[in-house]
Amino acid sequence: MEKLSEFKINHLPPSTLSFVGDAVFCLFIRTRLAGQFDYKSGELTKRASQVVSAVSQSKMLIRIEEDLSEDEKQIVKRCKNAYTKTVAKNATISEYHRASGLEGLIGWLYLRGEEERLKEVMEECLKE
Repeated sequence: MEKLSEFKINHLPPSTLSFVGDAVFCLFIRTRLAGQFDYKSGELTKRASQVVSAVSQSKMLIRIEEDLSEDEKQIVKRCKNAYTKTVAKNATISEYHRASGLEGLIGWLYLRGEEERLKEVMEECLKE
């Protein structure tokens, strides 16, 4: 994979960071489920969709936000406040924006190659 420069990563549109973060988040969840459960793919998909939702991600961000660094909080804020025409089917506008903020953070960490911090954030998100 081509490594992006720090400058490029920091100047990507918030929607691009959230786009990448959504894929990373989904892959993390699917990998976790595949390793923990011996279910058929349909059941795994059902379980993944319960976690990979705007409502769920919004709650996760609320839970972890105070433990983020200032740089991470700035990325979350930038991605939460980005204009979008998209509206979530089963979430409020504020839940959708918070979910976009979390996905943006995950995308930013991933693109920067901060694997250890990304894992920490994901683990915190999944704590009940």
